[in-house]
Amino acid sequence: MRFHTRKLVKPEDLNANGTLFGGKVLAWIDEEAALYAIIQLENSKVVTKYISEINFMSTAQQGDIVEIGMAVVKFGKTSITLNCEVRNKMNHETIVTVDNIIMVNLDAQGKPSPHGKTKVEFVRDRLAKTAEG
Repeated sequence: MRFHTRKLVKPEDLNANGTLFGGKVLAWIDEEAALYAIIQLENSKVVTKYISEINFMSTAQQGDIVEIGMAVVKFGKTSITLNCEVRNKMNHETIVTVDNIIMVNLDAQGKPSPHGKTKVEFVRDRLAKTAEG
């Protein structure tokens, strides 16, 4: 799993208990899944179709740095399925895991559209192909 994004836990991210609000973490996960899918599918029109069971394992405090990791589970015809882990950057303690997040690729009319992708691609590899040819 690659951890691409880091977030600083700020006062506005806390719940009434003074710890990281679960809804804030879920918003971060959804945003990161969308960004990951946009990059992998090379299309800015993707939507969240499904998020499986969410497992809250620990929490974070104000001032903690958390990181969000995404990995591809599979490529569908019009979708990409991801899994996610959110962890504390300093001690690598897992805060949240999500087994399946399904993001759907859309066409200009907002309808599911085949993306033609079958494997994870890295931007640096795409740029190298462009430079070569």
